Amino acid sequence: MAAKRKGSSPKVLAVLNGKGGVGKTTTAVNMAAIFSESQTVLLVDADPQASASWWVSRNPQPVTFDITKETDATLLGKLKKVNDYSLIVVDTPPALNSTALAAVVPVADYILLPTPPAPMDLAALVNTIKTAIAPAGVAHRVLLTKVDSRSLSEAVDAQQTLNSLSIPACEAIIRTYKAHERAALEGVPITHWRGANVKEARADYYRVAEEVQQDWSQP
Repeated sequence: MAAKRKGSSPKVLAVLNGKGGVGKTTTAVNMAAIFSESQTVLLVDADPQASASWWVSRNPQPVTFDITKETDATLLGKLKKVNDYSLIVVDTPPALNSTALAAVVPVADYILLPTPPAPMDLAALVNTIKTAIAPAGVAHRVLLTKVDSRSLSEAVDAQQTLNSLSIPACEAIIRTYKAHERAALEGVPITHWRGANVKEARADYYRVAEEVQQDWSQP
């Protein structure tokens, strides 16, 4: 992506799902880390559970992006005025009726919606998209997370279901690896963790970042 122009508004990437335990914070932290390799990034922890802040605070070594906790809806609605960064990634609260979420969606340039491919998880997210995301007219993609690499057919079925409903989905998927849990416990994004399956876990998120960049580069 192009370098930040002084005084220009940042892009806002929101990571959203109305329920917890779907890989939302993992996606937000790793997207912030990957994009910060080429531009200035602020990660906004808008989740009252503050999981992203907890994650980053566990390691004394500074991450390559800035992070701040903010749940005030009024301030979240002014994210486009925070012109010190090229990109702002928002880890949103897992509550569809929250005022914080209502403030973030209208100012977002792009929304990533992580979800496991299980039918019940998918059905809940489809409802969220139809009621809260599509009406806002914000570019978005569903990201299938926690995918068992031994049964990729479930992810393929989920992608086909989303396509049949004209809901955009990432071609990339996030496979389940212990590497993600251990990276969080050590307070580092997957880009900086060292251990088993890290190459595969890291590659999954880089593919997601490439898709987001491709969408942004479309005229």
